[in-house]
Amino acid sequence: MATASAAAHAASGPPRAHRLVRLFADTIGRKSVVAVTGGLIILFLLGHLAGNLLIFRGQDAINEYAHRLKSNPIYPLLWVERVGMLGVFLLHVIGTITLTRRNRAVRPVRYEMWVPSRSTVAGRYMALSGLVILAFVVFHLLHFTLGVVDHSNTSLDLLDSAGRRDVYSALVGSFHNPWIVLSYIVAIGLLGMHLRHGISSAFQTIGVHTANDSRIVKTVMLAIVGFLVIGNWAIPLMVLFGKIPYAGGM
Repeated sequence: MATASAAAHAASGPPRAHRLVRLFADTIGRKSVVAVTGGLIILFLLGHLAGNLLIFRGQDAINEYAHRLKSNPIYPLLWVERVGMLGVFLLHVIGTITLTRRNRAVRPVRYEMWVPSRSTVAGRYMALSGLVILAFVVFHLLHFTLGVVDHSNTSLDLLDSAGRRDVYSALVGSFHNPWIVLSYIVAIGLLGMHLRHGISSAFQTIGVHTANDSRIVKTVMLAIVGFLVIGNWAIPLMVLFGKIPYAGGM
């Protein structure tokens, strides 16, 4: 009876709590986790950029947006979202790194002369670009959310004439620093390369292979990546070159 019971328990498989671990241990499962977390990151980036683009409508528009966001009863949940998204970023980076290591382990002996045929620069350096982007996310939080990077222009201290956090002046003031602008340009460029390859790989993982589907995927991919890159580049560059002035024309 004991033997039959043990056999039945073994056949039923491991507890449900271990299924996520087993999923992440499997190559296809790990690719799925990377694809899902990548999708969540893209949705977050699109929403974040949509709010930041209000800077082109002027000081009142973006400051009012930030004020409404902070005064909303669910505002404390935004910190839960931020911590959660940081966890998603970490899970995505860990998944990418482990997949890269597993791919290299399959071919432990290096070619004497290796000429990449179908692989791209973005594909070969996905793990590295992911780490750089994660470091940039931490820098961005320290910069505008916690006010550690630039004390003189942090929106934690600046207030506009209506007594709201002056996000507009914080952005404009910080992006007059060419080094800060350069860091954003490089990071967003790497993000674009990472996303372009990542979206393509994600669609391949879920089985998009036909020529017609590939054209659709490529169009959607380029549109999303282009919007994110150009939108995020536009703000610091327009500030740096004086197209977005200080409040009041200063």
